[in-house]
Amino acid sequence: MSGDIVVGKYMKASWVGPNVAHVELCRKPVNSFSEEVWTEYGETFDKVSQNLSVHAVVLSSALPKLFTAGLDMNALSSFAEFEQEPARRALQIRPFILAFQDAIGATERCPVPVIAAVHGACIGLGIDILCACDVRYGAANSSYSIKEVDVGLAADIGTLARIGKITGNASLAHELAFTGRDFSASEALQLGLLSKVVPGGREEVTNAALELATQIAQKSPVAVVGTKRLLLHARDNSVQDNLEYTATWNAAMVQAPDMRDTMVGLKTKTRPKYAPLAKPSSKL
Repeated sequence: MSGDIVVGKYMKASWVGPNVAHVELCRKPVNSFSEEVWTEYGETFDKVSQNLSVHAVVLSSALPKLFTAGLDMNALSSFAEFEQEPARRALQIRPFILAFQDAIGATERCPVPVIAAVHGACIGLGIDILCACDVRYGAANSSYSIKEVDVGLAADIGTLARIGKITGNASLAHELAFTGRDFSASEALQLGLLSKVVPGGREEVTNAALELATQIAQKSPVAVVGTKRLLLHARDNSVQDNLEYTATWNAAMVQAPDMRDTMVGLKTKTRPKYAPLAKPSSKL
């Protein structure tokens, strides 16, 4: 598989190997997000999600210096068009925020793993984006900031909803959210926001993420899709509810030939060749 899957004004999704897609943020000069950009971001991931030939995705920045500077503050100028009476204004702002949340959450609803590869600065909205990804790698030169408190609001696009569930240091997460201060890749690793710090910059961290995606794409796609679905369900539900959901899910999934193919591979000491979820496709 090679070539482009989706090419937009600010996003590019391309094949980089068998069943592996690469989505790049491409808005010069700093990948700031206006309404047009976050809408395209959500649509891009939703289109990638519809292609069952995609078994793993890497998200990175195409710009050499940074991942994203976060929100384009000019995007808030649309508020001027809303009603001035407080209650009606709030009722107009709310769906605007919900649509924004939905777009950034596209990586979470993507059925296959999404691996973020971060280099340079990742500010404000960038943390919202990372929190909705499944795995996060950071270059040694990367830096981070939950910046919203410094512009007069609580982060509302996903960071505060997810960070306590995906990281293991609540005290540090709270400190970073309350202060808006910059933190390094090593501190992001300590927080649990990152699972790996990669020496180098953009090229090195992207290659590491692509290597991981390639490894995942070689696994049973039925098992990988199920694992992501069950992990997300476990995050938001009780243990017993998740066990019952898992029983229902796997009652269907264990009927796939993938476990048999795995056992054949073990006996013959060869890599199993799993059937794809769909016929290979270069288009959506």
